[in-house]
Amino acid sequence: MSEQELRHIVVEGPIGVGKTTLAKRLAASFGYDLLLEQADDNPFLERFYENPRMAAFPTQLYFLMQRAEQLRELRQGDMFQSHRVADFLFDKDRLFAELTLDEHEYALYAKVYNELAVEVPRPDLVIYLQAPLDVLMQRIAVRGIAYEQIISNAYLERLCRAYIEFFYHYEQSPLLIVNTSDINIVDSERDYAMLLERIRGINSGRHYFNPAPLGL
Repeated sequence: MSEQELRHIVVEGPIGVGKTTLAKRLAASFGYDLLLEQADDNPFLERFYENPRMAAFPTQLYFLMQRAEQLRELRQGDMFQSHRVADFLFDKDRLFAELTLDEHEYALYAKVYNELAVEVPRPDLVIYLQAPLDVLMQRIAVRGIAYEQIISNAYLERLCRAYIEFFYHYEQSPLLIVNTSDINIVDSERDYAMLLERIRGINSGRHYFNPAPLGL
């Protein structure tokens, strides 16, 4: 697929996998606009990691309203004409809600979701980054964001499984699944160049990027 056909690229994956950094790098490579999830703006997020049961509902509602507002603002401009790389997929918002909310909270969340739902252009490509739990925990520790240091292994494992399940059934856009365990697509020019070549070769369907680490 040519760069002209790749108008809307989304990078997704669990916490610590590197989706925001990769989205920034792709936007720079293609000369595209960048749309980022503003997680640090969520005043409930730290409380959620400290006590998920008590803070899950306001945390999820804040993210939902924030994403809907971002997309509405884009619709008022040139959302359907511009070229963009985003680090979140709006369709995935329910993934976290299903993971963290109880039955009654989720029912209320779903009503708000339906009220806020905006028309979103289907991505021309979704890049789903994967990594094992131990790799994610190590990356979270290294980047040193204070509130992320209290994320439990159990929560992150559940989140990874939810992502796997979500993308197992995902068919709305071409999908590239990237195993980031043994490669460094953020700091390695070699690894990033291989990924970029892979992206440019995708036309449709489901694809995988799992190259052997250097030296093997």
